[in-house]
Amino acid sequence: MALYADLPTVTVSTNVAASAAVLWPLISDINMPARFSGEFQGAKWLPPSDRPALGAMFEGTNKHEAIGEWHVPCSVAVCEPEREFGWDPGGPDAPFTKWRLRTDPNGDTTTLTFTAQMGFGPSGLTPAIEARPDSEEQIVARRLGEWSANMTATIEGIKALAEAG
Repeated sequence: MALYADLPTVTVSTNVAASAAVLWPLISDINMPARFSGEFQGAKWLPPSDRPALGAMFEGTNKHEAIGEWHVPCSVAVCEPEREFGWDPGGPDAPFTKWRLRTDPNGDTTTLTFTAQMGFGPSGLTPAIEARPDSEEQIVARRLGEWSANMTATIEGIKALAEAG
């Protein structure tokens, strides 16, 4: 098991019967994960940003049964059309996690990979870890499990949309 400071990571992937060109508008849509995730509720671009671009800012809304709803500013940290889209919650100056969706051509299919990494700075887990430092590994493991379930639902949903045309 990992500690928060170890920068624990979750990676899920699937092969999609579609090209990276078909996947790109799906993975770079900041609201796409909200269609499939039980936690992420949606996002809105923060002016002057209005589309995916390196450095663009948006506000994400999340909801969790244990802590309620919260809003977090995010910065687009990776924007390589048809290749990779990623954002850092907390913004460019104080990210606490990193989220990346990547496409890799693989013959007639494209591998779609979703990666999330925690531990870059204080986050919503910080108060729980501070309150129960002896349970840090279990707290981190539980959160990674929640992330994995939502991330898997997201890439499977994107796969279904891409393959349906």
